[in-house]
Order: sequence, then structure tokens, then C-alpha cells
Amino acid sequence: ARVRRRRVVTDRSTRRDMPAWRGGVIAVASTVAVFAVIIFGITSTPGWSKFHESFLSGFHFRKSFPLVLKGFALNVRVFVVAFVLCLILGMIVAVVRLIPGPAFFPFRLIAVIYTDVFRAVPSIVLIYLFGFGVPGLGLDRPWNNPVIWGTVAIVLNSAAYVAEVFRSGIRSIHPSQMAAARSLGLSRVQALRFVIVPQAIRRVIPPLINDFIAVVQSTALLSTLGPLEALRRAQNYASFRFNFTAYLGATLLFLAVTIPLARLGDTLVARQERRSR
Repeated sequence: ARVRRRRVVTDRSTRRDMPAWRGGVIAVASTVAVFAVIIFGITSTPGWSKFHESFLSGFHFRKSFPLVLKGFALNVRVFVVAFVLCLILGMIVAVVRLIPGPAFFPFRLIAVIYTDVFRAVPSIVLIYLFGFGVPGLGLDRPWNNPVIWGTVAIVLNSAAYVAEVFRSGIRSIHPSQMAAARSLGLSRVQALRFVIVPQAIRRVIPPLINDFIAVVQSTALLSTLGPLEALRRAQNYASFRFNFTAYLGATLLFLAVTIPLARLGDTLVARQERRSR
């Protein structure tokens, strides 16, 4: 038994004495090996040459990318405006659902119906209903613009999810915080504004980033209404040139926005864990 203990202690000390660079070298080597196997498996398939010509053509990428990038500017404007409105509407709905008292029951009921309905209906259905339905009412410009009503549909759908995120964050704050704020002379509205909501927002920043990424992805659905955003321009190029490389350019643009946001969410989660420890 003593010999076994000595061996275990020796093994642990050897692991501690292992240079830090060795672990990094092993991680890099294993990563390269795994990706090399994956790439070899894909490139050795029978249809790889045709796939490469149709989806990964350098010539068509250079031709289509400026057009797709021009359309992506519309996606950027839509998801920036949409997410700001989602934050405002989501916070209002979350606070309304938490207002106590029988006099506010109709407002709570409306908030519950809103979150249930707009979370249940798919985004594409809402975009069709608002993007084609509302302009069909014969409104004057610019209120018959499908971009406006497509953005409204994205806001209504995403704000329902954001409202639940805010509500869970507010309910996670201990009731003693509200009691302490009220004991200092603050009203319920002031306590929510200055004490409860700031703490809740700090707790729900990572899931809000997930919702922001979902809004970014939802802007591609505007292509179903006809606006020349990134996906629609890629579709037009593919239809005229019979080559699908333009979709690769649109994919890279969306990745350029969503991946940094995902890493930002991981950074914020790690920071909150460090603070809690």
C-alpha cells in the first residue's frame, strides 16, 4: 500500500512538473489531426469537385461578395433597430407581468397572452402576416414598406422571449432587496428602477446576447418579402449565374457578427463566475 501511495504521489508530482508548453503542443497537434481527418474525408468524396465548383468558387466569390456585402448593410440596420425595440418592449412586458394587485389583472393578462402567442407563432409566419398583410391595407408611404413591417414582426416575436428573460432575472432577485428599498422610503416603481432592474440586467446579459444573435439570424427572413438584403442578393446571384458561392459570402458575414457576440457572452459569464467566487 505504501509503495502504491508513493507511485501515486510520484505520478502527481510528475504531472505538476510537466512544462506548460507541452500541454499546448499536444492540444494543437490533436486539433490539427482531427481537422485533417475531417478535411480528408470530405475532399475524398466522389462529388467533391462538383461541390467545390458550385459552392466554393473563388471567381464567383469575388464577383458576388461586394453585392452581398451591400445587402448586408440592410441586415445591420434592421437588427440594430429591432434589438433596441426588443429591449424596450421586453422590459415593459416583464414589468407589467410582475405588477401585483387585482386592479392590474387585465394588464397582466394582456402581457401573458402576448408572450404566449408571439412565442408560439413561427417568425416566418409573422413576417408573412405583417410584411404582406399590412401593406395590403393600402397605407400611404412609407407605411406600406415591407421592411418596416418585417422589422415589426421580428420585434414582436423576439420581444416575447426577451420579456421572459427579463422576468426571470427580476424574479431571481431576493425579496429582501425590495423590502430594503421600500424601508428606505422608495416607492415600488423607484425600487424597481434603481435597485431591482439594474441587478436583474447584470444577471441576464448572457441570455440577452443569445437573443441578440437570434435577431441577427431573423433578419435573413426579410428576403421572403423581397428587400435586397444579403440573402436576397445571394439568391439573385445564384439564380443568374447558376452558382451558389454567393451563399458562402452571406454565411461569412453573419458569422462575422454572431461569433464575436457568442464569445462576448462567454466572457461575461466567466466574469460573473469570478465575481461570485
